[in-house]
Amino acid sequence: MLRFRNLASGSGGNATLIEGGEGGSTARRLLMDCGLSLRQIDLRLAAAGTSAAGLHAVFITHEHSDHTGCVLKLALRERLPVWMSEGTWQAMGAPDLDGLLRIARAGEAIDLGGLQALPFAVPHDAREPLHLRCSDGASHIGLLTDLGHAPDEVLAHLQGCTALLLETNHDSDLLHGGGYPVFLKRRIAGPLGHLPNDASAALLHSVCHPGLRHVAAAHLSARNNQPQLAQAALAGALGCAAQDIIVADQRAGTPWIEASRGLWH
Repeated sequence: MLRFRNLASGSGGNATLIEGGEGGSTARRLLMDCGLSLRQIDLRLAAAGTSAAGLHAVFITHEHSDHTGCVLKLALRERLPVWMSEGTWQAMGAPDLDGLLRIARAGEAIDLGGLQALPFAVPHDAREPLHLRCSDGASHIGLLTDLGHAPDEVLAHLQGCTALLLETNHDSDLLHGGGYPVFLKRRIAGPLGHLPNDASAALLHSVCHPGLRHVAAAHLSARNNQPQLAQAALAGALGCAAQDIIVADQRAGTPWIEASRGLWH
């Protein structure tokens, strides 16, 4: 069984739990990003039915603080291996992880037993950002939360996924008509910034296939987006009802989403 549960999504902090294997003591769990306090990570893992002691590794997508959070404290407390790119580690200040650092490279799979994670490069304003395609051998999850645009190389890694966690950061009209300074609007809307709803919908349309079971909208801006706008955009790309699109919340994340079971097909 392959499933994921977002624990938090947005500029206030990001973390997603991915689980593969047969369940119980054989389940393998990877935490993608750790952008919360140690207390909040512990609370949200407990709400998901596990704990930090039940994790097998952490993967950090890039160095921004809403993704790194308490990773150093968590890794050292639990003696967890931490995967990240060389560029991300350098951009974090090359912290000493006491032998727990594992360098991730685009295209080189991370094998955790019943769960495999394949990092791939994305265009974002970070040193060497990587996102993930995870699999248990039968089902596949694409996790894509921070990128300015989706080149063909990114789309290739999302083909055939049975579930997606997909950035829908902002509505372009709300962003450009809002109160952010011009330089910040340009950064967010630029090719190394964040995906707007319409670009996320176009991406989704290009990778949609009959086996796609779930789509969760992620990393919504609290000021420049609304859940119903993100849902409408993605639902339009899929031809499904807006309520069939799950929205990852900053405070509550999502429920468990099982890749092999779904709503549409």
